[in-house]
Amino acid sequence: MKKKILLSLIVLICHFSFSQSKSPNEFLGYELGDRFTRHHQVVDYFNHIANENENVKLIKYGETYENRSLQLAFITAPKNFSKLESIRTNHLKSIGLLEGEATKDIAIVWLSYNVHGNESVSTEAAMKTLYALVDPKNTETKKWLENTIVIIDPCINPDGRERYVNWYNQYQNKPYNTNPDSKEHHEPWPGGRANHYLFDLNRDWAWSSQVETQSRLKQYNKWMPHVHVDFHEQSVNNPYYFAPAAEPYHEVITNFQREFQVAIGTNHAKYFDKNGWLYFTKEVFDLLYPSYGDTYPLYNGAIGMTYEQGGSGRAGLGITTADEDVLTLKDRIAHHYTTGISTIEMTSLNADKLQEEFITYFKNARNNPKGKYKSYVVSGKNDKDKINSLKELLDRHQIKYGWSTTSNSVKAYDYQSNKTRSVKISSRDIVINTNQPKSNFINALFEPQTKIVDSLTYDITAWALPYSRGLETYALSSPLASESVSEDVKGARPVGVENPYAYLAKWNSTTDVSFLSFLLQHKVKVRFSQLAFSVEGKKYDAGTLIITRRGNEKLGEKFDEIVSEATQKFDRVVTGVATGLVSEGKDFGSSSVSYLKAPKIAVLSGDGVSSLGFGEVWHFFEQQIKYPITVLDTDYFGRINLDKYDVLVLPSGSYGSVLNKEKLSELKKWVQSGGRIVAIDRALNTFADSDDFGLATFKDEDDKKENEKADKEWKEKLILEDYDNLERQSLSNIITGSIFKASMDNTHPLGFGYQKSYHTLRLNSNHYTYLKDGGNVSVIKSKNDLVSGFAGVNALKNIDESLVFGVEDKGRGAVIYLADNPLFRSFWENGKLVFCNAIFMVGQ
Repeated sequence: MKKKILLSLIVLICHFSFSQSKSPNEFLGYELGDRFTRHHQVVDYFNHIANENENVKLIKYGETYENRSLQLAFITAPKNFSKLESIRTNHLKSIGLLEGEATKDIAIVWLSYNVHGNESVSTEAAMKTLYALVDPKNTETKKWLENTIVIIDPCINPDGRERYVNWYNQYQNKPYNTNPDSKEHHEPWPGGRANHYLFDLNRDWAWSSQVETQSRLKQYNKWMPHVHVDFHEQSVNNPYYFAPAAEPYHEVITNFQREFQVAIGTNHAKYFDKNGWLYFTKEVFDLLYPSYGDTYPLYNGAIGMTYEQGGSGRAGLGITTADEDVLTLKDRIAHHYTTGISTIEMTSLNADKLQEEFITYFKNARNNPKGKYKSYVVSGKNDKDKINSLKELLDRHQIKYGWSTTSNSVKAYDYQSNKTRSVKISSRDIVINTNQPKSNFINALFEPQTKIVDSLTYDITAWALPYSRGLETYALSSPLASESVSEDVKGARPVGVENPYAYLAKWNSTTDVSFLSFLLQHKVKVRFSQLAFSVEGKKYDAGTLIITRRGNEKLGEKFDEIVSEATQKFDRVVTGVATGLVSEGKDFGSSSVSYLKAPKIAVLSGDGVSSLGFGEVWHFFEQQIKYPITVLDTDYFGRINLDKYDVLVLPSGSYGSVLNKEKLSELKKWVQSGGRIVAIDRALNTFADSDDFGLATFKDEDDKKENEKADKEWKEKLILEDYDNLERQSLSNIITGSIFKASMDNTHPLGFGYQKSYHTLRLNSNHYTYLKDGGNVSVIKSKNDLVSGFAGVNALKNIDESLVFGVEDKGRGAVIYLADNPLFRSFWENGKLVFCNAIFMVGQ
């Protein structure tokens, strides 16, 4: 009798645990797929499930730029919740990220949804997947949760998703129209793909420039899942894609990671075959670029995968495809739900093997790291700001580093000269040894030359941190002794004389620009030297900020207080000097010392402008240097009086319909009267070969004819190729994000703060010749200057004597040409000062 009562009580308790949990349809009041669910409703549903289930824990791990909540749901069997934290720490101990003995415990699978906002089906599928894991009728999922923790991020990019959903709800037909011509299938600029600042969060994992990524990485590195899936959508007419991925695979990806991708794809295929759904594998989506939602986990030991459903922002609630089928949101939900559940199933069925291989991965990483180089040494001669920025990035990824304990000469690969030579190591150098858990990821980030098995890749092919961050770095074939890095004491104060004639501050980093931005916004007048100089026994480079007391009298005592506050806030070394008389160079009253007028800046956005390119500029001003800008839209740009602005920034884009011949002539007059244009990447095409500007794609008519002849021969050759080889042959004419070593004229204001060379990331095969009447500040001299990454043979022929950065003076103004985007994805740190020089230094 007692046993029956006890059994009834257990059944009642279990029933009570689940009986209050509503399905998405019940909770929302409509069937999933009938409409798009707003983000706050998704948050409410996840909260509902967590509140009603003992096997679900929900945490808020951050907020977006638009203050929307970022959440993670942890789902596992109730018995695992009592020891959830010990499972996590035991797991990290087993792979060497925490100290202590550990054993195998439980498998962890992390499902990430809606990284691209207008790939909106995945958040709907996330709700369905969550309910399947807590549904009391689903005995199979309960069994999987016994040995598996499932982590669900229902929406990585709430801001982008809401932008899309709000637009679609506003313009969809009732009922929805499946005709692809209908407005509901034509999302306007900038679309919902990117986040608030129009960054592609799927390409931000390694660089972590955005607040969503920074918040997510804290949790990811706390849990280090065995399996990670990034749910996406692709073109409407494409069938479903799942693993295994396409070549190229990066060399650090292990055989087991490859094999398990095949195994999991086979399991998905079983369900898709049963339903008659179309799919493909081993095409398009490769595993090379380290900053995706599949490659970042792979380089961190997991089985990282991308799943791609046909649809995206065009599909809406339903659309007629090229095959004359109707693809509905419900179809898309079913497909993503199926692969999600199949992934959890395979993780549970292979829990022991996944854990064993994961432990082995990190054991090999520590004891027998892959790659030619076993240590990377970042010279202490690098600017302190650059080193601090690197340390911050390494900390974010839990990569260990230390000070060198060696002071002698060693043989090493020198990133600056691209040669192996004898280099002097000092005790203030930063050492990153690869005999640590994150060694494979370290090699992927630092390798001097990307090893590419197949040039047909989905993204850029070079990104090494020493180049992208302008760091004097050496790669060694053996580990180097080091000790832990002590924290720097921050909160500097001005040094030198009190109540000085002038304060002097260096100019070679974006933190220096933030310092300047603060001063200008507090109405402090600032000057800068166009030449190097020496004063009171110390040398200062060209570009040095000179903050004289003269001109700032209106601020009274606040002048020194503001400078002191800025010095502490940005941890600057600011020197007060008692005189404006220099021992070398030009005195502070010379015409070579320019008044730096706070520029009024306009940035163009809208149709024709690359949304990503605009976002890079927008984010840089607002989040990095915190300097005000006015955003102008192409819709009304023609009616704007530009005389109110000093600088017009044109992000990458196609401006033909906005900047026609008449408007270009107006811009020329505005520049001649003192305005400055900063044109980036593809925006240069607007000025190239025009009558009003001096930018040219060919040196002369003979050069043009020669290029046209070569292009014709290449196209004729292409016609003769086999059909299945056409795509690969076309690669010979392109550059897919490769690094070149360019010269840099650091005596020109655009080059202030740099050395004589600069590593540039070339994203396309565009070629602009040297300016005949202007400053060729940075140029690629020869195809032999290719340092890393893929560049097609025909594209390389056209790279000789190619402009990277240049300035064309016109009257009292200038046009600054930035052929290579110095703000690309906010990870090309070494280019940001060039952009700041264009804004603040050139033409002052």
